[in-house]
Amino acid sequence: MDNVVSSYLARFKASLHIDSNIKEGIAQEVYTHLKDKIQELKKEGFSEDEADKLAVQALGSPELIAQQIYETHAQGSWQEALLAALPHFIVALLFASYYWQNRFCISILLMTIVGVAIYGWHQNKPVWFFPWLGYYLLPIVFSGLLLIHFSEGWGWIAALIYISLALVIIIYIVEQTVRRDGVYALLMLSPLPVMFGWLLSLGMLGGLMRSDIAMARLETNVPWITVTFLALAIATVVSLRLKQRQHKIAVLLVFPLTILLSVALATVVS
Repeated sequence: MDNVVSSYLARFKASLHIDSNIKEGIAQEVYTHLKDKIQELKKEGFSEDEADKLAVQALGSPELIAQQIYETHAQGSWQEALLAALPHFIVALLFASYYWQNRFCISILLMTIVGVAIYGWHQNKPVWFFPWLGYYLLPIVFSGLLLIHFSEGWGWIAALIYISLALVIIIYIVEQTVRRDGVYALLMLSPLPVMFGWLLSLGMLGGLMRSDIAMARLETNVPWITVTFLALAIATVVSLRLKQRQHKIAVLLVFPLTILLSVALATVVS
């Protein structure tokens, strides 16, 4: 493959943010189209270098083609969007119904999240899977905070080992997700700042769920908490139904930031 064509394909693949398996297939189709065009031009009397340059020019900007292909593949179905938003809806329902105080319900929810996350990971990580993966990471992070809070003496060694392993797992998962598409990473990480924003604002990280004052503030803010997770669910549906990448990113950044601002206002009012 000559420099002109290889450079064109490299720019095309760098601009195409879709699943790597699909990307390679599409890149091969583009390459085949270019080679066919080059052969036609060479038959018309152009030299190989001229034919390469003319074929690339005729096909157009690789960035623009990648954007058009991305928009074709990026819009999730309503089913995918609703499945992706489902964990946010479930958490909102958990707070709205006050079942967040029921340990059995919490245990069932955690087992469901773990099961769905493991299933999605082994099913080639469909788009609806990433918000579930975000909730899967929450217990891992929260367990590390518990170890730090309660560690004494030799317990710090166990805490450091756990935190090191947890960081390796989280970094690996984030890296794999970003490699697939940065939008999916935003989908995955979206519940984390909202959850920890509430924990911090209610003073529950300092006492780690032990403070009666923090629990009282939590009960007071249950309606606000419900609304924030409903908003997160709506943001997830909207982002997956949009076609343009920059619009998806804007929704997934603006909604959580707005939610965090709402969290701060809610705690000030209460």
